[in-house]
Amino acid sequence: MRIQYIIHADFELPGIIEEWAKKNKYTESFCRPFAGEKLPNPSEYDLLILMGGPQSPLSMSESPYLEEEILTIKKTIKAHIPILGFCLGAQLIGEALGARTERSPNKEVGVFPIELTEEGCKDPLLKNFPKEFLVVHWHNDMPGLTAEARILAKSKGCPRQIIRYSHLIYGFQCHPEPTKKNIEAMIEHCSNDLAPGKFVQSRKELLHNDFTAINKKMIQILDNFIASTKRLEARITS
Repeated sequence: MRIQYIIHADFELPGIIEEWAKKNKYTESFCRPFAGEKLPNPSEYDLLILMGGPQSPLSMSESPYLEEEILTIKKTIKAHIPILGFCLGAQLIGEALGARTERSPNKEVGVFPIELTEEGCKDPLLKNFPKEFLVVHWHNDMPGLTAEARILAKSKGCPRQIIRYSHLIYGFQCHPEPTKKNIEAMIEHCSNDLAPGKFVQSRKELLHNDFTAINKKMIQILDNFIASTKRLEARITS
């Protein structure tokens, strides 16, 4: 399988997803539109993963390359290629589907629990997951919703944490993917985000969390996603 990552900042990388991809001997490619790199054609990949970043779809004029990225997402959707988006990536999926990004009711920076909705408990992506589990959060915005979208998880600080846009497309406002090393890089480059708040942890609190346990959830999600998309493809081609 060929995985294409779209990166929005050199300090927000795929984290544990890369380890999972290497273990499964998948081919990985990276594109950094913010650095002027050309976006790939959907024919070049089998899975598109959109990472987070400090940009906001609510300030598109400050990052005009996001408009071209949204067009690439639209082409990927049209080609029926699976997509996973994290934080900004999830918001860009919503934008590509015509759902405007919104401000989250609360800024969240730290490790806090998310709770599965009734839909989330039934979704194959979250098969064998507990009703509540810990993930990383680092955001001010949240993805827009289409008429077909279903919220699979929420938190006390934000009502849209995991969204199913279709059986091939999921958006995560939360972050199950960063390793501790990734979080250290984010702290270094985004220290202003750690100003005290209701759902903001200090540097010490943040680094004290068990990222290995969080990353195991990400691997479980990835395995479930690949299994469910293969079953869907088998039904379509049979």
